[in-house]
Amino acid sequence: MTAIGLTQIAIVLIAVIGAAVPLGGYISRVLAAERTLFTPALSPVERVFYKLAGVDPAREQNWLAYAMAMLAFSVIGFASLYGLQRLQAYLPFNPQGFGGVPADLAFNTSISFVTNTNWQNYSGETTMSHLTQMLGLTVHNFVSAATGLAIAFALVRGLSRAESPTIGNFWVDLTRSTLYVLLPLSIIVALALVALGVPQTLQGSIDATTLEGAKQTIAIGPVASQEAIKELGTNGGGFFNANSSHPFENPNALSNMLEIWALLVIPFATAFAFGRAVLDHRQGRAIAVTMMIVLVAGILVAYWAEANGNPLLTEIGVDPSPGNMEGKEVRFGPAMSALFAAATTGTSCGAVNAMHDSFMPLGGLVPLFNMLMGSIAPGGVGAGLYGFLLLAIIAVFVAGLMVGRTPEYLGKKIEAREMKLAMLAVLTYPLSVLGFAAVSVMLETGLASLNNAGPHGLSEILYAFASTTDNNGSAFAGLTGNTLWYNTTLSVAMLLGRFAFVIPVLAVAGSFAAKKKAIASVGAFPTHGPLFVGLLLGVIVILYLLQYFPALALGPIVEHFALLAGKTF
Repeated sequence: MTAIGLTQIAIVLIAVIGAAVPLGGYISRVLAAERTLFTPALSPVERVFYKLAGVDPAREQNWLAYAMAMLAFSVIGFASLYGLQRLQAYLPFNPQGFGGVPADLAFNTSISFVTNTNWQNYSGETTMSHLTQMLGLTVHNFVSAATGLAIAFALVRGLSRAESPTIGNFWVDLTRSTLYVLLPLSIIVALALVALGVPQTLQGSIDATTLEGAKQTIAIGPVASQEAIKELGTNGGGFFNANSSHPFENPNALSNMLEIWALLVIPFATAFAFGRAVLDHRQGRAIAVTMMIVLVAGILVAYWAEANGNPLLTEIGVDPSPGNMEGKEVRFGPAMSALFAAATTGTSCGAVNAMHDSFMPLGGLVPLFNMLMGSIAPGGVGAGLYGFLLLAIIAVFVAGLMVGRTPEYLGKKIEAREMKLAMLAVLTYPLSVLGFAAVSVMLETGLASLNNAGPHGLSEILYAFASTTDNNGSAFAGLTGNTLWYNTTLSVAMLLGRFAFVIPVLAVAGSFAAKKKAIASVGAFPTHGPLFVGLLLGVIVILYLLQYFPALALGPIVEHFALLAGKTF
């Protein structure tokens, strides 16, 4: 670890918080339908969308109607994206002449992008036409992220309202999140990326001659526009197979810092937006501080592990001072690779600028554990906030049990119904990850996709199901996922991770919205100070570390001690 590396990390994180505070206030105003800077220009466009869709923006929905609207939108999105992939050979903007995507891969990809997972069992530059990339994948990068933001603020309304039968209107929240938040930011970031050297063109490819005289075909296309929303929407679906380690997606150190900033800024901003929405900025700051503590801890562990290099190589005389550079881009190095890895898995982004499969065992443990926690620090767009609020509800309930008082959060009593729904959502992840991983290691068809045996092979399978259940989308890359078994099981994991989690969240929102709001008493547990932050951190450790410790002990932890002993598997 070097002072320069730590300074680079600090600069990016300071820039994130500096932008997240005012952006949080803006997001809160957007989803409260208040007037903003863009209202004069975008309000007429917004009204046109409502008229075309037959939506009355003044008519709100209860939690069940909100959930059904979200599910209907997702089903239609899945069907349209699946059809687009299967028929792309007959559609325009296909300069390379790609054929239709195979059925099982199209099924997996459609679910992946509809659920904001963006898991890719294919190479984008050799599989998807420009039309599929733009009309299919990029559009879903917008609307799947906007769906997450909508769900988060449905829960926020449930906490802030009293005796209300409704939690908002899904169609309004979806439209405003896309038009007022994601679209303007994406235009700005896309233009910045173009200025930094990222291609933005409808041309299919260019031919080049190498120094040796060989011919090379270089794929290009509308990269910058997809790259911008890929990061801002915490999507992760790269135009190229190498994702943000590809020089056309991420040409230099400045573009790398911009992309890390982009994938972190909205998730942190939603925490501050939460504070403004509930009329208590301290509540938002407590959530943001907890998110930052978990994120920074992961960054430092990953950086330390990668900066120390590989002990097996050190033993044979390789200089360890550059750190573990296997699978990393020289233009980024261990510090910014560790920051990107922790940030992309601390959110539900899944973009990568280094190969996580090549990280040292403890370095790889960080992105794996981030996803096993549900990518809540700071989480995906909206998903991080509603995931953290569920943890806050559990933490307050635990505190109430310890002191013998009825637990309350923001004036709402937490009763058996809310706790059952919260635990139903939280337990979805371990059931999916550990269940599918256990079956996969027992079947020949599951083991046949591995490039590594022993603990690292187990880590690859765990990582795949953690990534898809968490709707993250990054991969250890040592696992071949484009098989019938993994295309199917990973698709089911993505569906569970998205919908089996958010439906209980919406039910909790509806339950809280219908409750009266109690006046805080002297003995009420404060949910905005260091004690609450500490309790939240304790719940995270107890809830997630204990659930996954046996699997982690058999995977990256065993591999770490084996490397120290000079052994490999």
